[in-house]
Formats: sequence, structure tokens, C-alpha cells
Amino acid sequence: MKVKEEKSTGLNKKYNITIASADFAAAVDKKLAEVAKDLKVPGFRAGHAPKAMIEKKYRPSVLGEVLDDMVRDAVNEVISQNNLRPAAQPDVKLDKFEDGKDIEFTMEAEVLPEIELGDFSKISLTKYVAKVPAEDVEKAVQQIAASRRNTSKVEEDRTAQKGDVVVIDFVGSIDGVEFNGGKGNDYPLELGSNSFIPGYEDQLIGHKVGETVNVKTSFPENYHAKDLAGKEALFVTTIKELRTYTPVEINDEFAKSVGAKDLADLKTNIEKRIAEDYENASRLKLKRELFDVLDKDYKFEVPQKLIDAEFEAIEKQYQNAKANNSLDETDKARDEKDILAEYKDIALRRVKLGLVLSEVSNKEKITLTSEDINKAIMNEAKRYPGQEQMVFEYYVRNKEAIENLRAPAFEEKIIDYIISKANVTDTEVSVAELYDFDDTSEKSAKSSKKKTKAA
Repeated sequence: MKVKEEKSTGLNKKYNITIASADFAAAVDKKLAEVAKDLKVPGFRAGHAPKAMIEKKYRPSVLGEVLDDMVRDAVNEVISQNNLRPAAQPDVKLDKFEDGKDIEFTMEAEVLPEIELGDFSKISLTKYVAKVPAEDVEKAVQQIAASRRNTSKVEEDRTAQKGDVVVIDFVGSIDGVEFNGGKGNDYPLELGSNSFIPGYEDQLIGHKVGETVNVKTSFPENYHAKDLAGKEALFVTTIKELRTYTPVEINDEFAKSVGAKDLADLKTNIEKRIAEDYENASRLKLKRELFDVLDKDYKFEVPQKLIDAEFEAIEKQYQNAKANNSLDETDKARDEKDILAEYKDIALRRVKLGLVLSEVSNKEKITLTSEDINKAIMNEAKRYPGQEQMVFEYYVRNKEAIENLRAPAFEEKIIDYIISKANVTDTEVSVAELYDFDDTSEKSAKSSKKKTKAA
């Protein structure tokens, strides 16, 4: 095999490779001999069919198979000998392939860039932290109590009010034709809950049990069912019963009914959950700031094929959301060209940061352990309060789901390493500022600061 490297341009490497005709012929003969060894041909013992007969029948298919094998082996050898790190599968172009002559082909590969890591201890980051307001804990207790309320029938002769529960039968139609999913019987609807389409509940307020109300309203333009989106509908609605909520007394017995030892224990548990949510928000802002720093500090050429693949994945998500009428309202008002141009920048940033993190993991020999996977599973379970055991069992039974956790868990471990080396300043902010992800300026840093190494 002869290899000639052409002049490289950036990350693009190009090689002209020649495989000697004698080597190819020998490989073809060897392959034909392997085929003939176990071949059964009528009139001949197994493995004793005439060579001419074997070549006539099997040589065309063997040529292609041997060519693929030799080209693949040659490409791998070139990669190994030149210490290449291809960013994607190399492109191979067959330039010359004639029976009895040398085989010539071109291999082009886009390689990964060489990244020289800097001193992470010189990175300065701000970690925003917020205390859990007592009123938020009380509000959460009230929400839990509200979710466990019972209703009682209203005996007095009065009209429905906001906050009441009306038990209704309804039939929906568009232009006089009933539509799928527009019919219900004995449906309990809390007036003011906004659980039905806009305008529906308001039109039942002021009516009594036994009345039939012709509710006219329109489906939202972004309604999930495309055949109904934006259309005006008529709902013939009969109020069958009027009910009102019975307040739940918030005390130790109530707390025990939701799994706590007492009311104080319930509030402590709620405060811990809210604090965990705050920590997640803080972590998200810290990661964003770190990524901004890395994006600014590291300048290198990024493989175009990786950018294209990432952009294709992002664009596919966008087009699916567009087809399902589930685009963000802001994006609906924007020009698609501007959106896609922004996605290209996002794709570039994602790939660039991914390469930096990969280099960190390689240099520092960071690996993912079973303990890391277990931690990732537990973090997922925490997202579903009250269903932790069910979530944990789901991952235990589903290996594919566990595999889906590996990449994000590995990324988090690399990020943890970098943050552990950086200088991190804790800054106390309000809850509103903590969740303001559009504000990346320093104006949020208003309160006490404490310099510390991130854990």
C-alpha cells in the first residue's frame, strides 16, 4: 500500500492511497479458495469444484467484498499511522478500479482539534443562592390542603359562583357538527380553574342547577388538536348539580394524612424540597456562566461535520414542534431564517463546549462509576415527589433508560471537576432574581458575598 498526503487545510486531511494489483489479486484468490472449500456443486465432491467454475460464478461478488475489506483496512491503517482523530467517518472516493491494475482511492477526514486546557483555578464564577421564604412554605401547605379538599352539595337555591364545582353534561359542536372528544357526562368542573378552554367557565357563572347554557367560545390558535385550533365552537351545557369545597383543617392530623410525623415535620420536608429546587436553579445559572467563560476563553477550529449533525438534530426538533403546533409563542412571531441562524450558533457552541469537556475528561481521566449512575437515578426520582420508589424501579428494570442517563451524568461529573478548581463566590439574591435566567449581568449581586470553593 502506498500513501501520499495532500496539503492539509485546517482540520481537513486528505490522502491518496494505492493498493497494488498483486495484493488485491492475492486477496481475491484467497477469498475464492475459502468459498470453494465448503461449496457443494452437483457432480463434484464438496470443495473440489473446478476453479474456473468457481471464479465464473462467484468472482464478481467476491471482488466487491474484497475491495470493501481492503479499503476499510487501508483507511484504518492510515488513521493509525498518522495518529489521526477523525471527528466523523472519513469520506472515501474510489478513483481507479480496473481488473489487473492498481487500485487508487482518496480518503478525506475531518479531525478533532488539539485543545490546550488552561488553568481552571483562574476562572471566577458566581453562585446565586436564595433562602426559602416562610410564606412559600405556608403557600405550599395550603396547596396540599387544597388538593385534598372534599366537596359537598349546595342545598340552597343560588347561582353558580367562581370557586364552585358544577357537575355538568355537555355536547360540543362546530358549525352544527359534533366533534371527537367534545362530549361529557357528569363532569365535575371547578369554575375559575381554567381547566377548560378560555371563556367556557365564565359563561356558567350566574346560572342555576337545571339550566342549559349555550356556551360559545373559540379554541386557542395553538390548541394541540390542529383540526380544532382557532375554531369557534358551541357547547350545549346542562348544570346538573352545584357543589362547594369543604375546607381542610391544617393541623398535625392533616400532616399525618400526607405522610409526615406532624405539621412541623411537613413544613420541614416542604422547605427541603423547595431548597432543592433553588439549588437546581442555582446550579443551572452556575453552569451557564461556566459555559460562557469556556466559550469565550477557548478559541479553536470546530469540525464542520459535527456542527452540521448537531444543527440537523436541533432543526428537526424545531420542525417537529412547528408541525405539532407547539412552538413557543415568541418563536411563532419570528422569521424562520432568523431562528435557524440562531440555531446554527447554538450548534457551534454546543459542539465546541462538548469538545472542551471531552478533553478535560481525557486529560484528567474522569470516568463514570456505578455510584454516579445511582446518583443520577436518585436525582431523577426526586423530580417526582411521592413516586420515588416507582421511578427507581423503572430504571432498575429498564437498561435503555439507564443508558440515556449516562451522557448527562458524565457531563455533570466533568462540570463538577472544573467547578471544584474554579473560584466560586456565593451571592445571596431574591427568589425572583434566582429564577431570572435572562439576566446575566452583575446587577443581581446585591447582598452578602462569601468566597468559597465550590463543592
